[in-house]
Amino acid sequence: MKKKHYIIIACIAIGILSLLFIPRKQSADNHLSTRAVKGNFTARVYSTGQLQTENSELIVLPKEMSSRNIDMYEIKVSNIVEEGTVVDSGGYVATLDHAAVEELRTKAQEELETSLNAYEDAKIDTNLNLSTLRDELLNADVDLEEKRLILEQSIYESPAVKRKAKLDVERSERDLEQKKRNYKLKQKQDEFKVYRAWEKVKVKQDKVNDIDKLFKVLEVKAPKPGLVIYSYDRFGKKIKAGSTISRWRPQIAELPDLSSMLSKTFINEIDISKVKVGQSVKVGIDAFPEKSFDGEVISVANIGQVIPEGDAKVFEVSVKIDGTDKDLRPAMTTSNIINTAYLEDIIYAPLECIFTNDSLSFVFIKEGGNAYRKQIVQLGISNENHVQLIDGVNESDELLMNTPTDADKKLFSGIEIYERELKAKADSLNNEPANI
Repeated sequence: MKKKHYIIIACIAIGILSLLFIPRKQSADNHLSTRAVKGNFTARVYSTGQLQTENSELIVLPKEMSSRNIDMYEIKVSNIVEEGTVVDSGGYVATLDHAAVEELRTKAQEELETSLNAYEDAKIDTNLNLSTLRDELLNADVDLEEKRLILEQSIYESPAVKRKAKLDVERSERDLEQKKRNYKLKQKQDEFKVYRAWEKVKVKQDKVNDIDKLFKVLEVKAPKPGLVIYSYDRFGKKIKAGSTISRWRPQIAELPDLSSMLSKTFINEIDISKVKVGQSVKVGIDAFPEKSFDGEVISVANIGQVIPEGDAKVFEVSVKIDGTDKDLRPAMTTSNIINTAYLEDIIYAPLECIFTNDSLSFVFIKEGGNAYRKQIVQLGISNENHVQLIDGVNESDELLMNTPTDADKKLFSGIEIYERELKAKADSLNNEPANI
């Protein structure tokens, strides 16, 4: 009895093993399938974005800070109103660092004092130098008169004495002329020296004046009424108390025009070729899920940028939102559905039905029973779920959604589709203008 029991168990085990390890032929009937559909087809690109105003009034550093005389290229924000504050025209927005400007003014006043002293020294030196030269001129003139008297008195002297007296007169005349020339040159030189010293005084005085003007406008006012929105610094961080503003990026905040809004979004490089100016967009607002707005693509960047801390490239796209809404605010997150194409009365199928190798795309068309055909197809546009089938598939053809086990043994049908696509690509390359 026990022996018979063991035989039964052994038979059952053998049966299970045979089911597990004996290969079974897999046919087309064992695969998921769907049918090609003919109808209207819409291609879309999905992205998230951020609301911005199309136009806004910038609140920037005072123009006095851009003076050439001020060696100040950045300044800290000591205080700023809370973001979202509504201000009137001329209303307080922010305070800039008084201490930094005070320090700059002290240094400039010291430089002015130094230049004034240098100017006074130059005038004194000039007076002393010219006074000495004038005395020398007077002495030379007196010496010449003496030499002329001696020459007149030598009329009865020997020729040698008269000759010497004449030479002395000529020497004194030359000496006097030379001193006159030296005096004129020294006078011009000293005048120029005093002038340069005075120019330095003027530069230092202008610097002090410009710093005084800047000191009076360190409280930043709103140029018009509006809602204050913080700007971003060069590192992409929002301006706040303690932030540093530079003369090359002077924005502190902005007063947006809420009547005209944009959604700024970034599209990956795979989809950017589908996005064109003028395409319609459905814009959703994350903060108000019940609201949606119509929009239109108004700009597409030509140059991509790399996502921080990533390798993917994206392209900036701006979407203009139609209409206005009092609830919309800059920096709100948006969901954008860009309609990149709309085709009527075409054949399409799920993406899962499309298979590819290195050079072509194909489908498996079920032909009845276990039979199927390995068909080359020409593809058109696609969306997130479906793709257009331009050639190779008819309406209501049943397409397999996974690969049969013996697919590698099947020959391709529709090789003429592949050859036609190759020819079209070759013609396109031949018609491209040559690069010079």
